[in-house]
Amino acid sequence: MEPFVKKNQSILSIDSWTSQFSDLAVGFTTKNGGTSEGYFETLNLGFHVADKITNVCSNREKVAECLQFPLNTWVGAEQTHETVIKKITRADRGTGSDSYEHAFKGTDGFYTDEEGILLTLCFADCVPLFFIAAERRMIGIAHAGWKGSVGQIAKKMITAWGEEGIKPEKILAAIGPSICEKCYIVDKYVINFVEKTLDEGGALTYNLLNEGQYTLNLQELNKQILLASGVLESNIMQTNFCTSCNQEDFFSHRRDKGRTGRMMSFIGWKEK
Repeated sequence: MEPFVKKNQSILSIDSWTSQFSDLAVGFTTKNGGTSEGYFETLNLGFHVADKITNVCSNREKVAECLQFPLNTWVGAEQTHETVIKKITRADRGTGSDSYEHAFKGTDGFYTDEEGILLTLCFADCVPLFFIAAERRMIGIAHAGWKGSVGQIAKKMITAWGEEGIKPEKILAAIGPSICEKCYIVDKYVINFVEKTLDEGGALTYNLLNEGQYTLNLQELNKQILLASGVLESNIMQTNFCTSCNQEDFFSHRRDKGRTGRMMSFIGWKEK
């Protein structure tokens, strides 16, 4: 069953989590319901793609109102396709919420156990990863393109939570809308990194297409990394949405040849 359920034209929600926790906002945006134009039509939430800043801020305000999560409580990251993860506190609220310049530098993942903070990251094909350990009220998100995936940002989140005293088997994870295997073709250079990442016995995450060309399943790669990190298979949910296939709902960097907007992953505990 698809874990990401469309609530309106702009928002997909992880219903199985929000049904358990009424004070949790968690999900992924579509590209619809905003004010941006041209390549960024219409709900572009990325500051760094040459869209008008006023449109991006307007779009973010729309999402903030929809989620009932004020923009000044959001945090955002520079997202450099690396594996740095930052623990967020209430003192960080607003960082990167209304400009790219003020976002957390060199960061591709966030986690927190405090309420009144919306963790956000932007996407247009890369894999959004979501994490929750309900007993400890710990939540997190990460951005996993091929570099972040082979760098094992998923494992780094599990490790960071382990240092907080949270065991892997207590963690729920969700793999969100991203480019599918048939749409994501890479060369041997990338596959060499993938081969070094996977443990022996893990599921194969790529297939030879032509000489020097491979299809790569980034979602499955991240699932295998989570499993190898001790997360239970029954605690991992995986979407069926491909950002490249589904042109009506999603921007896609690969499909749109780099001229496109950004969707947003988000997770946060609302203030009671």
